[in-house]
Amino acid sequence: MTTFIQLHLLTAYAPSNLNRDDLGRPKTAKMGNTDRLRISSQSLKRAWRTSDCFYQSLSDHIGVRSRRFARDWVYKPMIDNGISEKVAKESTIKIAGHFGKVKAEKSPKDPLSNLEIEQLVHISNNEQQAIKQLVDLLISEKREPTDIEVKLLRKENSSIDIALFGRMLADSPAFNIEAACQVSHALGVSTVTIEDDFFTAVDDLNNYDVDAGSAHLGERGFASALFYTYVCISRDLLLENLNGDEVLVEKTLKALTESATKVAPTGMQNSFASRAYTSYLLIEKGSQQPRSLAVAYFKPIQSQDLVNDAITRLEDQRDKFDKVYGQCADSRYVLNSETGEGTLSAALDFVAQK
Repeated sequence: MTTFIQLHLLTAYAPSNLNRDDLGRPKTAKMGNTDRLRISSQSLKRAWRTSDCFYQSLSDHIGVRSRRFARDWVYKPMIDNGISEKVAKESTIKIAGHFGKVKAEKSPKDPLSNLEIEQLVHISNNEQQAIKQLVDLLISEKREPTDIEVKLLRKENSSIDIALFGRMLADSPAFNIEAACQVSHALGVSTVTIEDDFFTAVDDLNNYDVDAGSAHLGERGFASALFYTYVCISRDLLLENLNGDEVLVEKTLKALTESATKVAPTGMQNSFASRAYTSYLLIEKGSQQPRSLAVAYFKPIQSQDLVNDAITRLEDQRDKFDKVYGQCADSRYVLNSETGEGTLSAALDFVAQK
């Protein structure tokens, strides 16, 4: 049976604008008929997979998500090594075309834009190495690649971010990878009102006798919330996606959990410095069908002790599900900074164990 690992996190962010909508305002969602502050799962996943927590121990096992990879990894090194522009361009287009549809038109502002592909593609570290080896060969032999040589997509994968979050290639579905990890949008546990910060910028060289006005006027939205985030990982699928490498699975689970508890999205951090560690983490492991505990917060919390009341709600909801459905996890670990229960080190050891 499939083993699932579920993370339930409560993280409080001070006034901030970590994840903006198309108008530049903090993202929100309706939940329980009230507005809640929201951080999208896409924002969270990018912050985690590009964090130091991932790179410190797993730098050789991280993919790259790009549509301009061919111009940087193929065209530029070939030109820098004296290969003719015609050969470099044709080589770049052939290699890029294996990963996706190449752009048909040039941008007037960027004459090399047609060396890119139309959509982002996640490229594993295995494929990055294969591209580099081929480019080195083409440079040494001063030629374009053959049709067989450009078949650089690989079924085997050791990139943890692709193993966790998946990959979809519309033109090459045989190389798709199903995500082993599902991440919810982080939602505030209480009703939110977006506030507006009106600000001015002053020119340091202004002559105040002549011009005491501001050099710039602006406005940005911000808000604060305690967020509930839910993460569900299929340990078996993660192991399959990483070619049965148990050691790499354990490192991946530790890196993901540490990132989820310590890494904040980067949106407007220079203006708000709203960095936070998770106040409460519940880790559950078992073969039971996974379930979120978000229902605990459909009624918004109105409290002077929001963090502790949110923890109580979450644990009560966990116990309610256990009562009517039977034990919903084989084992659990709790980190609670409010009571001093648990440690991050022990939580990482727990999440990595089979």
